[in-house]
Amino acid sequence: MWRGLWTLVARAARGPRRPQSVHPPAAEPTSGSTSALRDRNPVIFRPQTLQSVHPPAAELPLGPRPCTRQGSGAPAPGSGATVFALSSGQGRCGIAVIRTSGPASGQALRSLTAPRDLPPARKACLRLLSDPRSGEPLDRALVLWFPGPQSFTGEDCAEFHVHGGPAVVSGVLQALGSVPGLRPAEAGEFTRRAFALGKLSLTEVEGLADLIHAETEAQRRQALRQLDGELSHLCRGWAETLTKALAHVEAYIDFGEDDNLEEGILDRADSEVRELEVALGAHLRDARRGQRLRSGAHVVVAGPPNAGKSSLVNLLSRKPVSIVSPEPGTTRDVLETPVDLAGFPALLSDTAGLREGVGPVEQEGVRRAQKRLEQADLILAVLDASDLASPSSCNFLDTVVMPAGAGSPNGRSQRLLLVLNKSDLLPAGGPDPSADLPPYLLLSCLTGVGTHPQAHHF
Repeated sequence: MWRGLWTLVARAARGPRRPQSVHPPAAEPTSGSTSALRDRNPVIFRPQTLQSVHPPAAELPLGPRPCTRQGSGAPAPGSGATVFALSSGQGRCGIAVIRTSGPASGQALRSLTAPRDLPPARKACLRLLSDPRSGEPLDRALVLWFPGPQSFTGEDCAEFHVHGGPAVVSGVLQALGSVPGLRPAEAGEFTRRAFALGKLSLTEVEGLADLIHAETEAQRRQALRQLDGELSHLCRGWAETLTKALAHVEAYIDFGEDDNLEEGILDRADSEVRELEVALGAHLRDARRGQRLRSGAHVVVAGPPNAGKSSLVNLLSRKPVSIVSPEPGTTRDVLETPVDLAGFPALLSDTAGLREGVGPVEQEGVRRAQKRLEQADLILAVLDASDLASPSSCNFLDTVVMPAGAGSPNGRSQRLLLVLNKSDLLPAGGPDPSADLPPYLLLSCLTGVGTHPQAHHF
C-alpha cells in the first residue's frame, strides 16, 4: 500500500522534494533585471525522471522545511563549462539580452568591457563593449553581474543588454565565443542548471516553461501560480503526511509492546493515509482541467446544414475562417482555429452539417464531424431558430442534443450548449421558440445581437 501511495505522489507531484542543497539561500536579482523569468533559450528543460532526484521516504525530514530551495545533489550539466546564449528571443528589437552562466562569466565580462573592472553585483552599469581580439567597439550596453549563488542558475552569471539589431547581437555572440572557456548554451541549459543547483523545483521548471509559452490570461495566471510554488507546497504537504504515517507505523512495529506510544497511533496513521489516497485520486482525476487550460479546450460546433455554424465560428474567431453561403453543405471537412475566449484558450472546430442522403464527399465530412463530437470537451449545438420544426433540426435534437445529458458514447463527461441562431428572422412579438427545448442561447450571427436568458451546461 505504501509503495502504491508513493507512486501516486510521484505521478501527481512530479517532484515534491529534493535533498538539502549545499548552497546558501539565494536572494532574487534586483536593480532592474528580470533575469529570473527570461531564460528564452528555445526549449525549456523538462525533467523526465523521478527516480534520480527523489530520496526514499525514510530520508525525508519530518520537521518544517526551510524557505530556501533545495538542490538535487547531482552535478550541474556541463560542470566547469561557461555557456552563453541570446535569452530575449530572435528578431529585431529595441533591446536584446545576452546571458552567460558559469565560472568564466566574470572573465567574459571583463574581456568585453576592458579595461574596466566588474560592476557592482546586481547593479546595472553602462559600458562600452569591445571585441577582445581586435579591440573593435561593438556596442554601448548595460551590463549586470550576478555572482553565484545569488543568480538565476546558482552560478556566476553576467547579462549584456545590447541594442537588438542582428549585427550587434551577432557581434557580441561571436566575441563571447572567442573568450576561453565559453561555449554556446544548449536548448534549455540555463533552466537545467537552475534545477540541478536547486534554484528551481520540478514543478517550478514546468511553470516557467508554461509561463514563457502562455498565450492567454488564464494560461499566464496558472503558470505563474505553479512557478511561485503553489503545486510544490501542495505536494510537499502530501509527502510530509505520508512520511509521518510511515514513522508512526515503524514506531508501532519497533515499540508496540511499550507503554510510551499514544493509543490509537496505528489507526490514526491508517486514517491519514486513506484520506491522502482520496486526495491524490481526486487530484489525478482533475488533471485534465489543467491540461485543457495548457493546450486549449476542444470546442466543436455542430448542427444540421445551413444552421449558421460557419458564421458562429467566424464570429467567435473574429476572422473569416469558414466559407459562409446560403447553399447547404458548404463545409465538408473539419476546419480548426485556435481562439482566445475571455482569456481561456480553445480550439474551435467547424464541422459539416449532419444529414443523410448526400454524396460520398459530404458523407465523409459527416463521418468526421460525428467523430469530433465524441472527442469534444464542449459541443456548441447550432440550430436555425426560424426552422426548428424541420426534419433535420428534429433529428439533430434527438440524436445529439438530448443524448448529451446522459454522457458521450465513449463514457467521457461532455458539456453541450444549445445555440439558436438567426434570431433576426423571427417575427417581432412572435411565439417563444423555447417550447419543448432544453435551455439555450438565442442570437444572430448576422447582427451580432444575442440574449442569454438561461444558458445551461449539461
